[in-house]
Amino acid sequence: MKRPWRLAGTLLVLAAAMLAAAIASLHIPYQAFQGETFVRFDRGAHTPTMARALAKAGVIRYEWQFWLQRMLHSSATLEAGEYRYFEPASTAEAFQRIARGDVFFVELKIPEGGNRFEIARLVEATGLISGEEFLRAAADPSLVRDLDSQAMTLEGYLFPASYRLTHSMTAEELCETMVARFRREWTEMGAGEAHSAVTLASMVEKETGIAGERPVIAGVFLNRLGRGMKLECDPTAIYAALLENRYDGTIHRSDLDSPNPYNTYRYAGLPPGPIANPGTDALRAALHPAQTQYLYFVANPPGPGHRFSTTLAAHEKAVKRYRHGSRKGA
Repeated sequence: MKRPWRLAGTLLVLAAAMLAAAIASLHIPYQAFQGETFVRFDRGAHTPTMARALAKAGVIRYEWQFWLQRMLHSSATLEAGEYRYFEPASTAEAFQRIARGDVFFVELKIPEGGNRFEIARLVEATGLISGEEFLRAAADPSLVRDLDSQAMTLEGYLFPASYRLTHSMTAEELCETMVARFRREWTEMGAGEAHSAVTLASMVEKETGIAGERPVIAGVFLNRLGRGMKLECDPTAIYAALLENRYDGTIHRSDLDSPNPYNTYRYAGLPPGPIANPGTDALRAALHPAQTQYLYFVANPPGPGHRFSTTLAAHEKAVKRYRHGSRKGA
């Protein structure tokens, strides 16, 4: 009668030993790890999904190991995101990184006033998305058709801010994220159809980095539009040259005479669309321009800021001061 109890005792000992061995295995780095790999968990992913993904990627040896680690830490919250594994890790370490939310990302900082070509260079510098891929995605205006029925690209709607890029993010997803940020800012401003305002804001953004000047410059452009005057905005001539791949860092007479429709020295009215991606201050300036009589402005010598004029004669004097680098009247 004692043998069954002895057998049961033996089985319990074996089970305990196996469990102890299984738990111990959770702390042993997986030596068959093949090298750097990325594993992404979408929001709402459950334990089976995570276990399968980690085993498939070669981060852990067996799915059951992740299951067991989860059972031992059932109260832990596992964070969605992309995780980078670059050296052999134990199942416990892999689990802990997910519980900490130690997600992989590269921070991308987009400055105010950058155009899509400049943004593409910043994106490519991250090593995650090529500039060519980004430009292809940014050439599709479908994301903003409800905001701007005249949009030809996403120029103007790639909101300048800091973004977290992951290894698995596509150029299309990045553009969607940037446009979503623009949409949020635009909605908070209570604005409607965006084409004219964003086009004006992009010009204001390129003309000055001084927040207090932006509404004034927006007012100058609107005053000129109201009188049927050409806007004669240097950044539009530069953008036209960029589109034709001929800008060399200097504005030439040929740039001011260019028949490109973005050249506001050649054509009256706003250009066909934004020439850059404006920030919040420039957008607000375009929506709420200063009420002034100014029709002209030129940079102060040696700066910062601009000198504003109501007459051509006064403007020509200001231009002369600028060219000579004089401090008179500053």
